[in-house]
Amino acid sequence: MPQGDRIPTTAITQDRPANIALRFFALIPGLLLLAAVGYAGKFIEHSIAVYTKANHITFPNIEYVLWAIVIGLIIANTTGVPRIFEAGVATYEFWLKAGIVLLGSRFLLGDVLHLGGISLLLVAIALTLSLTLMHLIGRAFKLKPKLTSLLAIGSAICGVSAIIAAKPAIDADDEDASYAIAAILALGAISLFTFPLIGHSLHLSDKAYGPWAGLAVDNTAEATAAGVLYSDAAGKVAVLAKTTRNALIGFVVLAYAIYWASRGQAHAVGNKAVFLWRKFPKFVLGFLFISLLATLAFFTKPQLTSLANLSRWAFLLTFAGVGLRTNLRELGKQGWRPFVVGPIGEVFIALVTLGLVYGVDRYLYL
Repeated sequence: MPQGDRIPTTAITQDRPANIALRFFALIPGLLLLAAVGYAGKFIEHSIAVYTKANHITFPNIEYVLWAIVIGLIIANTTGVPRIFEAGVATYEFWLKAGIVLLGSRFLLGDVLHLGGISLLLVAIALTLSLTLMHLIGRAFKLKPKLTSLLAIGSAICGVSAIIAAKPAIDADDEDASYAIAAILALGAISLFTFPLIGHSLHLSDKAYGPWAGLAVDNTAEATAAGVLYSDAAGKVAVLAKTTRNALIGFVVLAYAIYWASRGQAHAVGNKAVFLWRKFPKFVLGFLFISLLATLAFFTKPQLTSLANLSRWAFLLTFAGVGLRTNLRELGKQGWRPFVVGPIGEVFIALVTLGLVYGVDRYLYL
């Protein structure tokens, strides 16, 4: 490029703050929509509680979580979410991770290590069964091998996040990833409504239901919501069990990457330690760090209360985003086979993990 045609570096430097500002302002409409939907859920929950109490009506308490998701679903599947809101709504995963990190303030490290160790054993059993079963069912329904791998990884670890992490690692097609994500999202939406109903019908305790939701529901957002819908205590345990699952994502994706590379159908893995660190969910470390500070009494009681409230507000935005990002029409366009393989495997895993939780119930406590 001739000297006269070069763009001065000072101009580029000056443009960066402007670009950052534009990106920030682009998030505001969607963030306001998340807050409005989440607050509407809280308002409906509070209004129903006040009305039923004032009129001496016996009515089950329906948590704001469900109302926020339902409101989001209605908007997404009727009017749709205009493009101006999309960037801000897409931040719901950030708020999920922030909420989980802040939730660490409600755990002492001893509780994390105790429940985390038990959860790790249950996760290992559930993960092995899930991977094996998904591959067997995928072959029976003649799904493409890499689609089966993505479904297996998504159902065994952390849903959509695991599928997104695994797609480039095994060189899967966009279409395969789309099918797998659609199937996992559909199952997550169903889990939100069925798990609390099943838990109540079986009269599960919080310490039994929480691990079950954390072990059997795929996406972190849906697992958290399914736990909170049952009770606040169950939600805490569900997050911890789910976080234990999430921590294994790097190892599982690495194993699949090596397998497909050995067959000449994926890029070879270079530095395995770097690969694991890149795939490892960093918010897990944040959760443990905040838990360590709480254990060392770094926070005062008012500060712990504030952190807990911030966690709830972060989850409020998360649950609103779950509804707003779920397009039921698009899910229905993805074909029927993944939606048959997924539920068969999920029902089996849900039953197995329920049995496992029953078996170790007396060791689980908060």
